[in-house]
Amino acid sequence: MTKTTKISTRTSIRKPKISVVMPVYNVERYVAEAVQSVLDQSFEEFELIIVDDGGQDDSIAICSAFKDPRIRIISQRNRGLAGARNTGILESWGRYVAFLDSDDSWTKDKLMLHFIHLENNPDVDVSYSGSRFMDENGHALRQAQKPKLTNIDPRKILLRNPVGNGSAPVIRRTALNNVAYRHPEESWRLCYFDETLRQSEDIEMWLRLSMLGQAKFEGVDGLLTNYRIVGGALSANIIAQYESWETMLDKTRSYAPQFVALHEREARAFQLRYLARRAIQLGDGTMAMMLIRDAISYSLKPLYREPGRSLATVSAALAMRFLPTNSVKALANRWTGSKALVG
Repeated sequence: MTKTTKISTRTSIRKPKISVVMPVYNVERYVAEAVQSVLDQSFEEFELIIVDDGGQDDSIAICSAFKDPRIRIISQRNRGLAGARNTGILESWGRYVAFLDSDDSWTKDKLMLHFIHLENNPDVDVSYSGSRFMDENGHALRQAQKPKLTNIDPRKILLRNPVGNGSAPVIRRTALNNVAYRHPEESWRLCYFDETLRQSEDIEMWLRLSMLGQAKFEGVDGLLTNYRIVGGALSANIIAQYESWETMLDKTRSYAPQFVALHEREARAFQLRYLARRAIQLGDGTMAMMLIRDAISYSLKPLYREPGRSLATVSAALAMRFLPTNSVKALANRWTGSKALVG
């Protein structure tokens, strides 16, 4: 049996209202900014649970340098992002649980706004917000995630994932408990996020919360999360991401076959368009065009439901494919303020 090791112990501060769970794995360049953004919150009744997921760099040494009684650091063997979040949830005390990936950060009023939202709307289980994109150096990009905030149903989650990213939501603990299950190989341990997924674990969880847990999703105004776009990835990662998305869809199909059958083709089209934008970010115009063609073969609905975004994706892919590199860089700088082209 593998157990976690607590580097710092529980303190005498009163029970926090919000638990912040931050997985950490080889992010020494970014983690101090993430931790500081939590400590700078205008809402102060939180605990920050940092889960060391078996990294080899100085990330945890950097975290340990912060001397705040609200911080706890827990170490475990590497289980991936989902496994680290699960450990953090199990170790947490708050009636609300927030997640912050250790290469992202928050604006100072994020926790306060979500706390007010959840306290005043007891029927809401998942409170989320929009996100501002930043490049790997922390410079804000012009693009942002500005999701739909109300009337969220499972179809909207599957097609467009309004939560956007794992650093955006604050979730009621009772909603998490409603979808918890025993780990298939370690029955002594509860799971919330699916640890078999190394990508797409977020949307799998949001769908399961919505469909099996009957959780209500609702957003608050504002771009309250700073979501980092890190360059240097490989185009092969896009294939892995699509395969992970397929696994997520298969799991959803296992308990909601009619739902998946009804929306699968449109969902594939939206996902392939999203991956085309990722390919553009990586500078692979050929792959982007291939993904766009595949998206169109499944459904034309993204074209007429979001014509502006679809046209921008096609135009960027064509430019990446056929224009000189210097021209593409100039267009990228005008559009985003950096090299990242996703949104």
